[in-house]
Amino acid sequence: MRPPAHLVLSDGRIFRGEGAGALHSVITGEVVFNTTMTGYQEVISDPSYAGQIVAFTATQIGNYGVCPSDDEAERPVARGVVVCDLARRVSNWRAVESLSEFCERHGLFILSGVDTRALTRHIREHGALAGAMGVGPLHRLEEAAHSAKGTDGEALALDVSAKAPYVVGEGPAHIVAMDFGIKRTILSHLARRAKVTVVPASTSAEEIRAFKADGIFLSNGPGDPRVLTGPVETIRSLLGEIPLFGICLGHQLLAQALGGSTYKLAFGHHGGNHPVKRLSDGVVEITAQNHNYAVGEVAGAAVTHVNLNDDVIEGIAISKLRAFSVQYHPEAGPGPHDALYLFDQFFEMVS
Repeated sequence: MRPPAHLVLSDGRIFRGEGAGALHSVITGEVVFNTTMTGYQEVISDPSYAGQIVAFTATQIGNYGVCPSDDEAERPVARGVVVCDLARRVSNWRAVESLSEFCERHGLFILSGVDTRALTRHIREHGALAGAMGVGPLHRLEEAAHSAKGTDGEALALDVSAKAPYVVGEGPAHIVAMDFGIKRTILSHLARRAKVTVVPASTSAEEIRAFKADGIFLSNGPGDPRVLTGPVETIRSLLGEIPLFGICLGHQLLAQALGGSTYKLAFGHHGGNHPVKRLSDGVVEITAQNHNYAVGEVAGAAVTHVNLNDDVIEGIAISKLRAFSVQYHPEAGPGPHDALYLFDQFFEMVS
């Protein structure tokens, strides 16, 4: 029997369900919804979800279990998971454990049996909300929800970044990857064609120059880009010296380094089905996305991609500085592969 549990949002809305995974009395975080149909393990283990409770809109989650090679990081850093129907049986020859066992092993709480459609509609109408969930008394969850924090003003990327440099890959090019919460799938795409030196988010421009790299990669990551003033200054100092490619948070930081602004979206983009128009030729890419913040206009940069759902800027390029970035995830593991050409574009720059 799964014990009764609740999710309480900061505006007082209550959702009832059952506890699974690692049972906690109370956990708090910012509640966001993800519309992807597959890839729950990759989503949960993505460091970009630090500080957040992830609600899946797909009806059943966990039916194909969990496989270690699908992890995007050593351990998940999301605060918790909300699902409608948590599968009790696993059907996949690759699976080594169930999603519930995976979450229990990593200390992650699951709230199952929730009307996630109603939860998603509420977030769409009221914006991303902080909340509290667990198996504890409802009055304690209500108190915790009232004081729960979102991601505004939080430098979460510094918490999930590597603590020391490390190297992967053996290709002819040398890439320095600034780690703000880098996904393993991104690293695998880079490491197939280059030696990649992954450095902490706090690494200075002088330290990066000392690697004598052929290119710089700015990774995805969690939290508010507006508070990462140190990395922004580092990027600004390096612009024009070395070819540069950014994804997700890296896109936002590049925009800020160019003098542009970022802002928080009402409920973010989280899913594997967002249509993005490539402005150079009008091609529409189906993309995987995971971000709460977006880029405003950037003087001197060309807008290369636009989200067709809401016209959010999804890509910028500054040819004279040999720098470009996209808001979405071309590595998409698992997910659409429409944008893999961006890695080719980067390596053409550094060759």
